[in-house]
Amino acid sequence: MYMKLSLLILLLVTNGIFGFSQVDFGGTWQGLIIRKGKSMNQSTLFYLEIDQSSSSITGFTREELKNSESFAVKKIRGEVNNSELSFSQIVVTKFKTSGRAKWCRFDATLTYDSITGYLKGDFISTDCRRVVGELILYRSDFEIAKGTETTISQHWHINLIKELKEGLNAPEIRKIERDNFKFEPVFFDFDKSIIREEHYAFLSTLIKIVKGHSDIRIKVTGHTDSDGSDGYNEILSQARAKAIVAYFQRNGLEEDRLIFDFKGERSPVSSNDTSGGKQKNRRVVFEFI
Repeated sequence: MYMKLSLLILLLVTNGIFGFSQVDFGGTWQGLIIRKGKSMNQSTLFYLEIDQSSSSITGFTREELKNSESFAVKKIRGEVNNSELSFSQIVVTKFKTSGRAKWCRFDATLTYDSITGYLKGDFISTDCRRVVGELILYRSDFEIAKGTETTISQHWHINLIKELKEGLNAPEIRKIERDNFKFEPVFFDFDKSIIREEHYAFLSTLIKIVKGHSDIRIKVTGHTDSDGSDGYNEILSQARAKAIVAYFQRNGLEEDRLIFDFKGERSPVSSNDTSGGKQKNRRVVFEFI
């Protein structure tokens, strides 16, 4: 609930509901150029460096063919209108080409989505016939290379395509989601290890958090109430943890991102003298590690 409220506030502020404000596009963005009729896997790597002054922008773009030394750096100018950004590539300042590349200049109009954190829109070439397509960018934190030498590896291109296909938000939004994420226990019925449908939404959110951060893993720990023998409850708590792990794996989390543990009845969070207390103890809990 806290996470959703924080994201709502971010959206309202960005879109100007609390006193109309313009998006600050200044800095570096990176992403994909996808020509019409091509797939994401056939996209060109794209970097956008913006210097914003009020509603006007200047800057540079850099385009790179994947697995190639071919690139082009171009100057841009444009304008900002609230969450919309329009720019024109006005001159090519540096390039290296091959038989696969023709570096066309283009005009683009992009819109920032404060929910996903992506800057998306269309482009149309100004000097190459029938060259149109889509741009998808996210905010980055480096200075783009203006010459032959690149500043970062192209490996991010593969990761971005995977993240887009999985419906993940941009890195700046994923950080907000992780920082504001609140764990919830997943509760189980008496003597059962079947996940209740009411917990699916929370588990799906948790999966997206883990998928969006390669540096974290999730620990899953099963618990029971005090009914039954110690030995039986050890087995039951293990089954509950394994049920959650299996759910995570079915929904795309790799085995090496998951750790599970089980405590039987040894770590109650409430009294086992009442039915309500027992329900609170029949649970699986989570932590990032």
